[in-house]
Amino acid sequence: MKVLNMAERKRGWDPSQLRKYDIQLEEIPRLSCNDPRVEELISENKPVVITDTKLVSSALKWDIDYLEKNIGSGDFSVFLSRNHKFKYYDDKKLQDAGTEFTPSTKRVDMKFPEFAKKLRQWMRGDERLYLQQPLNNTVGPAIVEDFLKFNWEWVNGRQKKHSWGHLTSNLLLVAMEGNVTPCHYDEQQNFFAEVKGFKRCILFPPEQFDCLYPHPVFHPHDRQSQVDFEHPDYVRFPKFREVRGQEAVVGPGDVLYIPIYWWHHIESLMRGGYTVSINFWYKAGPMGQILYPLKGHQKVAIMRNVEKMLVEALQDTSQVGPLLRALVLGRYTFPNLEDSSESKDTNNE
Repeated sequence: MKVLNMAERKRGWDPSQLRKYDIQLEEIPRLSCNDPRVEELISENKPVVITDTKLVSSALKWDIDYLEKNIGSGDFSVFLSRNHKFKYYDDKKLQDAGTEFTPSTKRVDMKFPEFAKKLRQWMRGDERLYLQQPLNNTVGPAIVEDFLKFNWEWVNGRQKKHSWGHLTSNLLLVAMEGNVTPCHYDEQQNFFAEVKGFKRCILFPPEQFDCLYPHPVFHPHDRQSQVDFEHPDYVRFPKFREVRGQEAVVGPGDVLYIPIYWWHHIESLMRGGYTVSINFWYKAGPMGQILYPLKGHQKVAIMRNVEKMLVEALQDTSQVGPLLRALVLGRYTFPNLEDSSESKDTNNE
């Protein structure tokens, strides 16, 4: 049995609970909300773990027993998976994909007591569960009261200071230990607040877009990396060897700022019990004056829009790749774009 040192006992987890990846990682800065560097990092679209916000202090009692008693009798969205990976897919694009695509997870409606029972009685080999439910007016009055006691002054202050758009949703996440949300990016700003247990969050900047090989925009796994972090295929995805990330383990009361278009891979620690988290998602603010050179997230937005326009114009997703290759090959794929001396001689004949 591993004996925990003092630092590990104090933080509540140890490195043996983390999955192993062949990726170079640095630590995400961890700062008090009163540290001015927090605002600097947010303004630069860089991640930071923020402490002392008391953003979800009223929810720190939201364990399974409390939620089962107070969350209400409505239906909740629960995803099922035969393994520990829960890769998001777009329902609308799933219909367009037809029989060529089979999701690795299945979404079902479930009452919370049923979910809680399955969570408590889960045994190795059973389907894994992951509850992902927007917090809305269907929850019970005690949850509403706790929700209203969130530190809205702090979070609304960040929204206003950084000129973000409106709050689009608060997503309640209840995951089994060891559950993994594979690497993807979102098109919104995100404050990720941990309520129960510990989650490891690995982030990559938008500039590493080509190292993470996202699915095409028309694919049901749009915004998801094609690379399996546990078993990377370096033949198909050679630039993944160059990927560089940042990581943090967040615990109860911590808030991680996940900037718009930053890739993130999230996992509940192994042997750490279930986790409870809450997302605060905000629309991006107005672009205002565009300064050059473009930033990483702006380049990703442009690339996405180009793909979307081509899909709409061609009306045939199989033609998007060939058109892009025809645009690039022989014109932008060589390090020296100047004519060779041989071609110059030919042109002079």
